[in-house]
Amino acid sequence: MLDRDERLLRAFPVEDGRWRLATSAAALDPDYLALLLTIEDRRFDRHPGVDPRALVRAAWQWATRGRIVSGGSTLTMQLARLRAGHPTRTPAAKLAQIRAALALERVYPKSRILDAYLTLAPFGGNLEGVRAGALAWFGKEPRRLDLAEAALLVALPQAPEARRPDRHPEAARRARDRVLALAEAAGLIDARARARAAATPVPQVRRALPARAAHLAARLHRAEPARASHHLTLDGALQARLEPLALARVRALGPRVSVALLVADHRAGILLAHLGAAAPFDQGRRGWIDMTRAVRSPGSTLKPLIYALAFESGVADPAGWIEDCARDFHGYAPRNLDRDYQGRVPVARALQRSLNVPAVTLLEGVGPQRLLGRLRRAGVAPRLPPGARPGLALALGGVGLSLEELFAVYGALANDGRALALRQRRAAAPAMSSATPLVAAESARRVGAILAAAPPAGTALGRGIAHKTGTSYGHRDAWALGYDGRHLVGVWVGRADGAPVPGLTGAGAAAPLLRDVFARLGPGSPLPVPPPARAPAPALTLAGLPRAGPHIAYPPAGSRVALGLDGDGAAALLRLRVHEGRAPFQWFADGVPIGRAPVARTLDWWPREPGYVDLAVVDARGESDRVRVWLE
Repeated sequence: MLDRDERLLRAFPVEDGRWRLATSAAALDPDYLALLLTIEDRRFDRHPGVDPRALVRAAWQWATRGRIVSGGSTLTMQLARLRAGHPTRTPAAKLAQIRAALALERVYPKSRILDAYLTLAPFGGNLEGVRAGALAWFGKEPRRLDLAEAALLVALPQAPEARRPDRHPEAARRARDRVLALAEAAGLIDARARARAAATPVPQVRRALPARAAHLAARLHRAEPARASHHLTLDGALQARLEPLALARVRALGPRVSVALLVADHRAGILLAHLGAAAPFDQGRRGWIDMTRAVRSPGSTLKPLIYALAFESGVADPAGWIEDCARDFHGYAPRNLDRDYQGRVPVARALQRSLNVPAVTLLEGVGPQRLLGRLRRAGVAPRLPPGARPGLALALGGVGLSLEELFAVYGALANDGRALALRQRRAAAPAMSSATPLVAAESARRVGAILAAAPPAGTALGRGIAHKTGTSYGHRDAWALGYDGRHLVGVWVGRADGAPVPGLTGAGAAAPLLRDVFARLGPGSPLPVPPPARAPAPALTLAGLPRAGPHIAYPPAGSRVALGLDGDGAAALLRLRVHEGRAPFQWFADGVPIGRAPVARTLDWWPREPGYVDLAVVDARGESDRVRVWLE
């Protein structure tokens, strides 16, 4: 798994359990290559696969000493041995190796042969290839090696088990120093450089290979296990900065707490960082669970979308006012988190302070079905409790969503209301946004401006970043999502098993991490400018000025209402709402009475067919209002 700059994010062993990372000479330290060719095969560029001089020398040593002192193998011959998997300490085996090397040279160019050797050479244990060796023994890519490191990597393939630094450090040191001495004798290095490199301790611990973006990498690997490499859009350097940051956060919150984190460049439509859990291999935190995909209660994080829909439909005015007081919505009586009420407040402040009653009031005007229909436009699959119908509790987290899905919702708000399709692969074609926007661009920009102007409170994000926090019922989930003109960040904090965490809140647990992530993204980019604000509306009603007669607040005239109707006769709920006028109210659809509301200003109607419908309402004075809408 490679990031956008070809840096290794995570590797997986091949079928036989070996860590074999493809390596090319072009990606290696040139000093290492010079050392390798000088020690192992200085006539590599000139011989046809076999070096006669080296073979004559090896044969003479074997004849005069009765044993093999130097094998005389070229890199091509060593590659032939590695491909065959057989020992070559006998004359017959050596002859077979020679034939194979000559055949390789007839078929492949020198560059391919060298790259294959660099990929297959053994470096101790189940490590194959110089890239795996450099990462395991030095914790670094082989593009920048010091002299001591390069010499050890040249020495290891000749006796990878006998010279393993973690098991036989003294043998590894002697082999490395012999390479240094040969390099000095060949004039490749001077005595001072050799002495300095020989004084460097050999590593005695094998390091784990990188496992960044562990959950996303595992998901992609499971989908295509035979694929040799995946080129992702992730920023490996950013991922490396964020993973320890998230781990420090969960350690401060408790032994079973987990964190999920997503970062995207919403302007380019690419994913930059993915963290399914802060400690992927921690059993106590259930780190193996990818919490970016876990379905949880979103708390109040859907409120910005509700406000955007209210602005779009005319149910609320961003410059208007709304009542925050105790209300009973047909048996549902939401309360604010602090159990207090603010009375008449500006609509913008109600969103900034995440007041519950105004949000439920707006959802009543917008309609729960409409909210669910818009969520589906963003590719979200909201989950309701078994047997439950969409209700006003959606405003406060009464639906199941994942961080990935909430991320898509906020991506649409950041993207002028257009659904955001993020790419994870560099080779993938740019994803096309949905032709039907999630919300109108003007409404999305107004919501972004309101959220960006919210008082920093505990987040210390300051102005310029549109952000919203949320806390699910029982302190099980803490959320924070934010965006500027370029970057989008989503954070979830909680326990993977769904257990409560006393005192866990979005503002206290998730928002500080959101702040720190934005700090590591560098200078921000300004949000799109919303249309000029209108003068504050003096009326106390949601829709604006008082009216003597009834006014159909929902659905608004000319709107398209997504109810999931497919023409098969199945009914779907549409909650009609009227403002002003005097009860009782009589409702009509295409001139046919559909219900009477003696006191309530809402009526639940169950249409069965999609298409245009004329809705009308008549109040006790005989005054009326009508709208024409499209049901789908």
